[in-house]
Amino acid sequence: MAIRVNLLIGCTASGKGQIAWALARRHDGEILSIDSMKIYRRMDIGTAKPSADARAEIPCHLIDVVEPSDSFSLGRYMDMARNAIEDIAARGKPIIVVGGTMLYVQGLTAGVFEGVSADPDFRRKLRGRAQLEGTQVLHAELATIDPAAAARIHANDLRRIERALEVFHVAGVPISELQTQWTQPKTPYDCRLAALRHPKEETSRRINARVKKMMEAGLVEEVRSLLAEPAGIGKEATQAVGYAEIIAHLRNEMSLEDSIERIKINSRRLAKHQRTWMRRITGVQWVDIAENETTESLADRVWDTWAQERSSDGGSEGV
Repeated sequence: MAIRVNLLIGCTASGKGQIAWALARRHDGEILSIDSMKIYRRMDIGTAKPSADARAEIPCHLIDVVEPSDSFSLGRYMDMARNAIEDIAARGKPIIVVGGTMLYVQGLTAGVFEGVSADPDFRRKLRGRAQLEGTQVLHAELATIDPAAAARIHANDLRRIERALEVFHVAGVPISELQTQWTQPKTPYDCRLAALRHPKEETSRRINARVKKMMEAGLVEEVRSLLAEPAGIGKEATQAVGYAEIIAHLRNEMSLEDSIERIKINSRRLAKHQRTWMRRITGVQWVDIAENETTESLADRVWDTWAQERSSDGGSEGV
């Protein structure tokens, strides 16, 4: 029998972490983070990382696993996630996966697109062009050859733009066309997906509240400390919403007020990007959040959603 994996996903600031922790406490489960920025040590405030006390109470996997100066990839995440899933399953604990990095969610639930071999020389040329012409120019170029890929890749995400252009250069086929293999599930797990959904206006309100809370908690000082570390902060980590904007402020490229507003704008863009991804992921069950709904009520509904999916495939035991 395949290992059952319960996933709780949603847009940034949707409250999914709080619900996952409530479920883990109630059902003696363990948490597996599926967040591309919570993996970095000392990047705590800007990633809304759970507190040390919370992680001492409930085992939590794939948080604080690499240095901010390190590079990270989907393949590396998948290797670590597989080990964590097998480890949790061996203890007979419910596996509760929570996060909003939809590329990782896609990889866990539908398998990983291996792609074509890299072309280092071509990538170096792209990076040179990005420095001279700007990342947006490369994104516009991608839009002409692969509109589907460009639609889901942020215009500032140089790493993924590079990869999409490289695939077309090497294979002569758009990466989005090759990735259609993801429509046929290739995961070894029995994945159950519940996605939290707020109205867009409520998402914006929650984003604004989160940004205010991050600033009050000391995000500027956290970023300043990261920049002062001998190894510095790597390109991937600097692209994180909240960090990129504060770095620009600390480098005197914009005022603090402008950087705060930019965090809010980019967080809303991230939420839109996440909604687009979630609509594409096979098997998502939406959980619409009622106004003033309690954590306990929402946790019950998420658990019931996973249970309903279970009954649809024959009613195998346990969640």
